[in-house]
Amino acid sequence: MSNPLLREDKFSAPDRPPTAWPSAERPGWGAPGAPTGPPVPPAPDNRPGTAWPPGGPSSEPTLRRGGVASATAVLLTIICVTGAVGWAAVTTTPEVRDELGRVVQQPTVDIPVWIWGALIAGLALALVSFFKPRLARVTAPLYAVAEGFVVGAISHAYEFRYEGIVLQAVGLTVGVFAIMLVLYATGRIRVTPRFRLGLIAATGGVMLIYMATFVLRIFGGDIPFIHDAGPIGIGFSLVVVVIAALNLTLDFDFIDRAERAGAPRSMEWFAALGLVVTLVWLYLELLRLLSKLRSR
Repeated sequence: MSNPLLREDKFSAPDRPPTAWPSAERPGWGAPGAPTGPPVPPAPDNRPGTAWPPGGPSSEPTLRRGGVASATAVLLTIICVTGAVGWAAVTTTPEVRDELGRVVQQPTVDIPVWIWGALIAGLALALVSFFKPRLARVTAPLYAVAEGFVVGAISHAYEFRYEGIVLQAVGLTVGVFAIMLVLYATGRIRVTPRFRLGLIAATGGVMLIYMATFVLRIFGGDIPFIHDAGPIGIGFSLVVVVIAALNLTLDFDFIDRAERAGAPRSMEWFAALGLVVTLVWLYLELLRLLSKLRSR
């Protein structure tokens, strides 16, 4: 599915406070056995149809795009800092040749086991954030710490084999993000229900392929062609990059709708976390695509 963190039900009706005003949700006024006397009038911040308490001196501050941007910048900074630690934790051994040019030692990359523990921790923190969005102020920075270790280690492994590939992937990620933001802001790409449903289906299909690959590799197998550097493998990676890029528009749309709905300011970290998850995915897919292109 698309970014599971950013769903409308995280800031809409399910979180609305109950109303005391008689409605279809409060049937039975005046019926035998029902409460007597006039119904209790609704409080100003408790009227039907209000997703969040409206603004006011005593109301909780609401989500703003600027706040989401600030939180995103903080998370990306954390990823860069801990990414340097993950990078340094990887041990590499270069290729060694004898006087005749024959390879006597193959290049190796050693990623410490604790990096995979950080990967599991990051996934767990993302799940906690999904079920408890208001904890994102704490879980999002912790996720960035764990994910930074993983991204740094993976980046070093790619850089060791393909010199300069990390800088290329970072530049492309920034460029794709800027392009998608402009296309969304100018209305060139509109997130309609049909568009959202189709993108969710495509993303889910990619995730199923990756899960199948993981299971098959445990038993020594693999899905042919799509992970190779041939035309099919490059085409597959290109399609996945496009899907990841389009997921950014779902993130932008979620932030816009959350702001219009008056979501509480604590949701800024939740929205920022969802955006960072998509950016990390896009960066890793660009690494894979570039590595296939440079392997040809």
